[in-house]
Amino acid sequence: MFSALTFNMQNGQVWNEEDPDQAEVSLACSIAFLCEQDADIIFLQEVERGFDGGGQIEPPPHYERLKAAFPGYDSCFAYPRPNRMEIPFGLGLAIFSKTPLKNFVRKDLPPAEIAFEFAGVMRKPSYRLMIGAETEIDGNPLRVINTHLQAFFMINASSNDHHTQRDRLEIELRRCQGPTLLGGDFNCAPGETLVEQFKRAGFQPSQNSQITWRRMPFVIDHIFFNRPLRLEACSVIPTSASDHHAVRSVFSFVE
Repeated sequence: MFSALTFNMQNGQVWNEEDPDQAEVSLACSIAFLCEQDADIIFLQEVERGFDGGGQIEPPPHYERLKAAFPGYDSCFAYPRPNRMEIPFGLGLAIFSKTPLKNFVRKDLPPAEIAFEFAGVMRKPSYRLMIGAETEIDGNPLRVINTHLQAFFMINASSNDHHTQRDRLEIELRRCQGPTLLGGDFNCAPGETLVEQFKRAGFQPSQNSQITWRRMPFVIDHIFFNRPLRLEACSVIPTSASDHHAVRSVFSFVE
């Protein structure tokens, strides 16, 4: 058996109930939380901070600190495409694995052709991202994929109407014949049919009932798995290290 954890770390910004948007950044809290979980596979979203104007810091400072904090893990990271109208929230994906990663892939997920206002400025959504790699656990091959999709509910829209990102992921999932995990922040609001779509592609969520986001009572963080894997256990782990809770699941390989 092996464990997997998905966690939107909100670029290290801790949760402050009284003033969530102005909470301090403490990457040490993120690192301490991840150390406690000791997962074999870790999917991280919003690793870095986005900036007005679309700036991206190289090398990515939070990812560099995480690598230094977890020397026993192999890892990979990618920023999404820059967007000069970027909202200054978290961005960037990372995968950490106790077993070596190989054959890294990065694929852009196109934004919807819509506009919205934020902080008095008209903006267009950013490209989102999917990254993936392959590893091997006790002689068993495993593909791992990480993503962070557009939160359409925050701009008065729905992924049911703007489903290109979901569709691109579905295409990728249908190509996966061997054991595969898909972790991430899917930003699926109640009434959106992303989970049902991925089930039709052969991928089940490890859980779909416990809330994973503090700001709204939504289940938006998931670990999906396909038929060559068996779910042994799953828990949603509350933490003050982000405005998201983590999802930790334990799997075995189907013989």
